[in-house]
Amino acid sequence: MKGLPGLCTLCMFVLLASGCGARHHVSAARAVTVAKPRCAYRGEWQKLANRMKMPVYCPGWLPDPLTSQIGGRANNDSSIDPRSSYLESFIWQDTDTPGISGVIHIILHGYPHRTVIPRCLSIANDSTYIPCFGGPRQVVVANGIHARLYTVNQDFDTWHLALLWRRDGNLYVISQHLAPPLTFAGVIDELTHELKDLVLIEPS
Repeated sequence: MKGLPGLCTLCMFVLLASGCGARHHVSAARAVTVAKPRCAYRGEWQKLANRMKMPVYCPGWLPDPLTSQIGGRANNDSSIDPRSSYLESFIWQDTDTPGISGVIHIILHGYPHRTVIPRCLSIANDSTYIPCFGGPRQVVVANGIHARLYTVNQDFDTWHLALLWRRDGNLYVISQHLAPPLTFAGVIDELTHELKDLVLIEPS
């Protein structure tokens, strides 16, 4: 019986040790989180937000080899009018692979203080104005954004699939060119990935 207190002490130590281990395991599990999207070139997108006096969406992910650098090599067009809209276009074309002319072309638009789809000259009739984004399809949900897919688009977004959404009285669009080797479903997958990783930049 003299050994009983020692045995009990040993049992208490084992129970306490295992309890601490269990708590440590739970804490470690809770610590595992998905990394938030990051704007790799935040400074330039911050300047855009400040100039437009509206929140803008910086792409946290674009298909290789594109980068989201405004003024960078892939940024083939940057059109900014604080009164009406901004457009940032990023493009890459495969000119090295024989028999292939694959194109990756992505455009981001923002329209301050408007929720109505703007109108553009029709590609079928250059004297007729029609909605710049037409052929509405399903809603794509990601990153807290509910975006409508549009498949018949005009002007810069001709031959593109576009996701369009509204936030705080502003209209936003991200579109991507549909061309081989990408399929319709492939472009939708990439647009969904792009939507999921957008980073909202508030004006300062």
